[in-house]
Amino acid sequence: MGSIRRAAVAATVVVLASIEALSPAAGQTPGLGPRPPAQPAAGPGPGVGPAPQSQPSAEPGPGIVQTGGTIREVRIEGGERVEPETIRSYLVIQPGDPFDNERIDRSLKALFATGLFADVAIRREGDGLVVRVVENPIINRIAFEGNRKLSDNQLNAEVQLKPRTVFTRTKVQGDVKRILELYRRNGRFAATVDAKLIKLPQNRIDLVFEIDEGASTGIKTINFIGAHQFTVSRLKGVVSTRESRWYRFFSSDDIYDPDRLTYDRELLRKFYLAEGYADFRVISAVAELAPARDGFYITFTIEEGARYKFGKIDLVNQLKDVQPDTLKPLLTTKPGARYNADEVENSINKLTDALGNRGFAFVDIQPKVTRHADNRTIDVVYEVKEGPRVYVERINITGNVRTLDRVIRREFRLVEGDAFNSAKMRRSQQRVRNLGFFKKVDVTNDPGSAPDKTVVNVAVEEQSTGEFSVGVGFSTTDGPLADISIRERNLLGRGQDLRLGFTIAQRVQQLDFSFTEPYFLDRNMAAGVDAFALTRNQQTESQFDQQSVGGSFRLGYQISEALRQTLKYTLRQDRIYNVATTASLFIQEEAGTRVTSSVGQVLLYDKRDSPKDPTEGYYLQLATDAAGLGGDVRYLRNVVTGGYFYPFAPQWVLSLLGEAGDIFGLSDTVRIEDRFFVGGDNLRGFATAGIGPRDTKTGDALGGRVYYTGTVQLGFPLGLPQELGITGRVFTDFGSLFGAVETGAHVADFKTIRVSSGAGVSWASPLGPIRLDLGLPLVRQSFDKKELFRISFGTRF
Repeated sequence: MGSIRRAAVAATVVVLASIEALSPAAGQTPGLGPRPPAQPAAGPGPGVGPAPQSQPSAEPGPGIVQTGGTIREVRIEGGERVEPETIRSYLVIQPGDPFDNERIDRSLKALFATGLFADVAIRREGDGLVVRVVENPIINRIAFEGNRKLSDNQLNAEVQLKPRTVFTRTKVQGDVKRILELYRRNGRFAATVDAKLIKLPQNRIDLVFEIDEGASTGIKTINFIGAHQFTVSRLKGVVSTRESRWYRFFSSDDIYDPDRLTYDRELLRKFYLAEGYADFRVISAVAELAPARDGFYITFTIEEGARYKFGKIDLVNQLKDVQPDTLKPLLTTKPGARYNADEVENSINKLTDALGNRGFAFVDIQPKVTRHADNRTIDVVYEVKEGPRVYVERINITGNVRTLDRVIRREFRLVEGDAFNSAKMRRSQQRVRNLGFFKKVDVTNDPGSAPDKTVVNVAVEEQSTGEFSVGVGFSTTDGPLADISIRERNLLGRGQDLRLGFTIAQRVQQLDFSFTEPYFLDRNMAAGVDAFALTRNQQTESQFDQQSVGGSFRLGYQISEALRQTLKYTLRQDRIYNVATTASLFIQEEAGTRVTSSVGQVLLYDKRDSPKDPTEGYYLQLATDAAGLGGDVRYLRNVVTGGYFYPFAPQWVLSLLGEAGDIFGLSDTVRIEDRFFVGGDNLRGFATAGIGPRDTKTGDALGGRVYYTGTVQLGFPLGLPQELGITGRVFTDFGSLFGAVETGAHVADFKTIRVSSGAGVSWASPLGPIRLDLGLPLVRQSFDKKELFRISFGTRF
């Protein structure tokens, strides 16, 4: 927000423009008010005010002089900065020419077209022609006042006028409109802008844009006319535009955006087509600004039409050496099922991928649709034939200001010279989106320089990839906590990931550092290094403290689109100390320091739609670690995890999760810091380390060598607005931990299964995740530790 000091008493301020002056009265310039009369030819001085503007004139009438005779001289008056010869160069009439009103009029227009003059007058004095000009002032500086939501830098980038340029009224009007348009794009349609001048000596001015930003212009209501098959609340959940509510202060979806409204039309169309309404269409989408300019009324007028089912489904193949019966099982459209346009597209993608893997790079699959209005069925015949041979001529990437081209290109499944494949192009677009570097990724193709060539265009819009977070929270396991982390996911635009984090809690202190190069040696291999220092208080579970310091090197590579393997080497030092005198004798024997040198691998097969918050698909993972390559510890450890996710309906997701592991010593016992502990997050209803081998005399958890856990969970919406991110769940957890290293009369070690059941709520709040679970043990041992409530709360600010 800029400001200009008005210290000079003689300074005159003139209002130049206003948002309200869009329909000027007669004799006025839009937004500028009536023009002042022309001033005398004398140059402006303090207190005279800014250089006025008026319509072109020539005495005795506008552009009219007495004809007859020859011009003996042309005299220039009023010029200060512009040289007389420069002014003469714009005239189309010169000494020796006859007095001609048409040429004088053209000279007037030429001088005004330069933008250098506020007023020009031409008159005849005897045999001479006098040209009097009033120069436009020079802008000394530009300032903005009243802007809080938009910075000076944003506004300066929008306006065309700059300091040390010639002021013109037309450019000011254009800049006012541009500023208003910028505010409208930011959802402030009630904004007003006044442009004012402050007179300075030597025909200079300061230009001040006084801005009243007004309130954000939100969405008052969203209406659907013609909707009979679905409730208004259901349709409101389909469109991306939201009604303004107090809890949407972290979102901009309730701010009117014309582009978002266009996108909503497409969302409605896709929704209805997926629900079987093949005749659906959006008749209109209208946004009406309230009279008080404080909100919009959005109205969608739709025509739903009838609901259809799939009729006959068939496939016609024209490719050589391909049997249609081998392709039909790939079709996801089934006769008698509700018509779904998404399933038609999904079937085409599956066919394209399968044929592409068989070497058919040029395939054209067209669904031939026959609609039967009488019985409301749609027959679909997939016609598979050889498509035109088209190759990728060039891949153009635009919009990446910071990110290097090669970071984007290496995610593409297509390169220049490849046979064009639409399925690979879609997969490439998804891979670029998954990087998380871009707010928007659009991949299209256009005809190339020849009929058999195409150009792939990649348009991206970058977003912030740096993160600095300071957090406080509470965990049932660690108690009150605070953490600080710095992360850059796209270091120097190279796609590298760098993170440094520090956590301090009642029971844990941890320092982490990690660096990942996703394409090591320009190959599809992710190389990384990690370092950590951890101190954990385990007095509650086992009456000792643990300190670990170490680091690791890892190398990951993609075996296939869904299969990935990561190799890792870890060197760490573990120290068991502060062992209570009342602790189990087995725990007391573990006191001391040991060094572990281990190699390991992780094999992951991932078909989930999202690794972070999956709603569909499955994954399997095998992790193996072998210690003994130096160091004091020798063991072999295996852990298998997996999960399956099935969506019943939007936000209704059934999750089946399982995990199992074992560890055994190689000519050595398994130390307590390497054993498994079960309970808490992986077995709700039981406390952390709440089940498994235990010293019944002291109550200390001893850990086990073999374990398994499983979860059956149903996540569902709670009827609250989806953008709140609050969901519910019911679950059943089960598992066991056994294989105690120690034996004796006081050691309880049973292989029996434990089962718990309960419900929970999650809130993906803007300040961090919040989870609350209530679990009740259904099957347990008498020495197990129960935990009714489990809460995890974290914030980011």
